[in-house]
Amino acid sequence: MNTAIRPQPGIMDIALYKGGASHVAGVENVVKLSSNENPLGAPDAAVEAYRRASYNLHRYPSADHAQLRAAIAEVHRLDAERIVCGAGSDEIIAFLCQAYAGPGMEVLHTAHSFGMYPISARAAGATPVEVPERERVTDVDALLAATTERTALVFIANPNNPTGTMIAASEIARLADGLPKQAILVLDGAYAEYVEGYDGGASLVESRENIVMTRTFSKIYGLGGLRVGWGYAPAAIVEVLNRVRGPFNLSNAALAAAEAAVRDTGWTEHCRAENARWRTWLGDALAEVGVPSDVSLANFVLARFSSRDEAEACNQHLMAQGLLVRHAASFNLPNCLRITVGDESACRRIVHAVRQFKDG
Repeated sequence: MNTAIRPQPGIMDIALYKGGASHVAGVENVVKLSSNENPLGAPDAAVEAYRRASYNLHRYPSADHAQLRAAIAEVHRLDAERIVCGAGSDEIIAFLCQAYAGPGMEVLHTAHSFGMYPISARAAGATPVEVPERERVTDVDALLAATTERTALVFIANPNNPTGTMIAASEIARLADGLPKQAILVLDGAYAEYVEGYDGGASLVESRENIVMTRTFSKIYGLGGLRVGWGYAPAAIVEVLNRVRGPFNLSNAALAAAEAAVRDTGWTEHCRAENARWRTWLGDALAEVGVPSDVSLANFVLARFSSRDEAEACNQHLMAQGLLVRHAASFNLPNCLRITVGDESACRRIVHAVRQFKDG
């Protein structure tokens, strides 16, 4: 081994990201409820757009994503010039860390949050700083207390993953207004579409110069396999992000499918309504068998058990029946299982299996 060849400082401190399980040895036809995917899938219009795009695989994609940005702007009533697109919102997060964080700087995130925040911070040479939450809810006072002259970025997901909880716009505004002048507040809106009437923080972006909103097509739009995300930010920040963005970071097929998906607002509304219906049912039914959860505003519930051992045992019981959920130990919640809201059959199977487990 050539010890003279070394990665940048911080790289080897990155714990490899592990996604939700998708198979169990010896079990066929599993029900995957571990990655917060839309059980209803992508809209037919997006599937057809993807199929048509297959006839142009020899062509380079648009470098400016103009058509997709225009569609997003039209549907969400935003300024297309202030939208930047990436390979999932993960890439927008990475762009932000690459452009605004670095050695000697700090990136704040809450204790129970998306693993890509600290990973992207370390990849940029910055130091991630974990800030406590208050009963699994983002604590604005704790975040403000943790800021210093080295704070470059503050990430919060609203609704949060894996808790499903969210804070009010007034609290977000208070956080943004209290940050050091060099810091950027990043609002991760991966689950924003599941909240009726919520703009993901877009209006706050438009009223301030230190807020960026990220969004994804991987959740309610059912395009997780295509990796499409976007950000909305002040024009000066968008200009910076486009300087580090690869010119062809999204494929023709991904761009076409995403444009069709965002324009199919009827499908989005249908998915939101179905998710809300079964999310409420799932949370209530789990509570009835002795497994509480906070009120979730996303497409999952965070089921709480009495201990890590009980959560792990229940997870093994579910896996044996081909029901895959996410043990939340990697989110600093070892006594919890994050359960995606599936279709009716999946939700009923989960509750039946948990009831079996609790009954012994």
